[in-house]
Amino acid sequence: MNFYTNNKRLYIKLVLILGLVWSFSSCEDDDLRRDNPNLLNLRFDVTLNKSLPAYNQLNFPGNAIYYPGVANKGLLVINTGAGILAFDAADPNIVPRDCSLLQINGLVGTSSCEIPNSYSLVDGLPMEDGLQYPLYNYRVQETGNIIRIFN
Repeated sequence: MNFYTNNKRLYIKLVLILGLVWSFSSCEDDDLRRDNPNLLNLRFDVTLNKSLPAYNQLNFPGNAIYYPGVANKGLLVINTGAGILAFDAADPNIVPRDCSLLQINGLVGTSSCEIPNSYSLVDGLPMEDGLQYPLYNYRVQETGNIIRIFN
């Protein structure tokens, strides 16, 4: 008998343990992002058609649009080249007020408060040190020219 046959049970246990470890470690923990005391977790479901002039920019990588009227301060919708992302347009490190609405400048979103905060629209991470929360992102589904954004 070879080594594998003699240790078959050991191999099965090892594979199961590695599978469990991998499955638990691959789950993204977004409690910090979702437990942001500055933003509400508001429910919505929006559909955008990239064939329409208002959303045509999303057909091209590196473009972003502002979609008002949903979430905390509206949505920032970005074509990163690797896909479409959607973030809340409210600065996640400031209690929502007029200056906390992020303005799009290329692939950067910046608040207009006395001390402005900036975030990368490619990954949602703050561009300054010391900011606790990344941008609040939402789920996106793309089907042809239709983009569905929801939470």
